[in-house]
Amino acid sequence: MHPLFNHWRGLAVYLLAWALAGPALAALLQALGLAPLGWALPWTVPLCGVFAFVALATYYPCRTRPFGAATWTAALGYRVGLVATLAAVMLALAAAWDAAGALFGHFEGWVGLGPRGLALLAAALLGLLTLAVLTHDLLIAFQNTQDATAREAQARLLARDMELQLLRLQIDPHFLFNSLNSISALTHLDPAAARAMAIDLAQFFRQTLDLAGRERIRLEDELGLVAHYLAIEQQRLGDKLATHIDAAPDALPALLPPLTLQPLVENALKHGLRPRDNGGLLSLQALVRDGWLHVAVRNPVPDIPSNEAGLGLGLRNLRERLAAQYAGRARVQWGATPEGFAVEISAPFETTP
Repeated sequence: MHPLFNHWRGLAVYLLAWALAGPALAALLQALGLAPLGWALPWTVPLCGVFAFVALATYYPCRTRPFGAATWTAALGYRVGLVATLAAVMLALAAAWDAAGALFGHFEGWVGLGPRGLALLAAALLGLLTLAVLTHDLLIAFQNTQDATAREAQARLLARDMELQLLRLQIDPHFLFNSLNSISALTHLDPAAARAMAIDLAQFFRQTLDLAGRERIRLEDELGLVAHYLAIEQQRLGDKLATHIDAAPDALPALLPPLTLQPLVENALKHGLRPRDNGGLLSLQALVRDGWLHVAVRNPVPDIPSNEAGLGLGLRNLRERLAAQYAGRARVQWGATPEGFAVEISAPFETTP
């Protein structure tokens, strides 16, 4: 929809200006001795009304093919063709409506357009339509700048929210105390395992602090964080937890917002594997296809459904983060599968900031 339609005052001023342009043009034709005012008015007023909407309509083709979406020569050529076509249509309409004056007793037409009049009218139409296209291109550029600023602000806001959630996770007594208790228990039973778990815990906290401060990180770095998290949980859950990470080598350099996958893995354990008596397999797959990064996290579900309120909120937050980061191009889908539950992410494959 044209932005002017959302501002009725602006639209009213625009229509009023063109409503006054018709009589003003008729008065000019009379002053130049080209046609009496009574004959010129029936010609100028309807044409100005039609042109008012034609000029507004140039917004839509300009929006469809903005500068920057293609080469500037292609965009410029498209606009030249647009202006020439609309000018030719309006010129033919003006000539036809002038000739229609014969139906009302004016056998030479309303204003009697000759070759010189047609040339002047063609030049005026080309100028006005070019001005309309340039105005709409400036308006579209301004809108795009505003949209980009809004997306950047939303992305930064969501990133700050994620940092706060991360800080809460880092001091979460359930995760931290359970890990420390497991390390304490292993100290006497398996000192080597206790040492390895302590190293994983330290690496996990160190990497979360480092990665959360970045705008985007490599998939490889995110998988490293996930590996430390799963190593800690593996010591706690033992044989209940089986993991399988399959990341294609060409997918590892892909950039993602930090902490995109770790919360998904955490939810898979919390809502899927831990409530099950016999645990299950948590799988993570990442690949690149046709310029898109595809990531999937799959896990079984408990026999008795767990409370998924927190899961749904976390997934919706992730969807909003990716939508803000990729301007609506990324997709996050989740739902039941024959094997249990799956979350799938599709985002443009990008390796440079």
